[in-house]
Amino acid sequence: MFKIKPKLIYEYRPNYLIRQGVILTPGVIHFEIYAGDIARAKKFYQDVFGWKIERSEGSMEYWNITTGKEDEPGIDGGLMKRQGMEPKADTPISTYICTIGVPDIDEYLSRIQKHGGKITMEKKPISRVGWYAYCLDTERNIFGIMQPDPSVR
Repeated sequence: MFKIKPKLIYEYRPNYLIRQGVILTPGVIHFEIYAGDIARAKKFYQDVFGWKIERSEGSMEYWNITTGKEDEPGIDGGLMKRQGMEPKADTPISTYICTIGVPDIDEYLSRIQKHGGKITMEKKPISRVGWYAYCLDTERNIFGIMQPDPSVR
């Protein structure tokens, strides 16, 4: 069972989300961030985005990430120890890229750099959508940030 915002309980079965017996269109319901240094990654995401990150109960070393308030749209995720090598600078992107919505992209680009992250693609406009940039966290994971702005041309 996954708890999805806003306060809805869904049953998970492979390839389907089911609510009250109705199959919903498959969608992204959870994310995971892998880190070589859990404390450093935890501090980065708490300081930059204000996320709540708490150790999960159980035998596995896993931290639950709450990205916002219960009544706000979005998904929550997890933080866990990286299994294997850290990606190198020239490693091609071979995963999904999660994008984080922000109210002011310039402010968040500054926060990311201040807390040890890097900008890998400078802010660019997406016509009628907003501003977008790619960044690396302290663990060399790539992610996007976007400031919605339908007036962008």
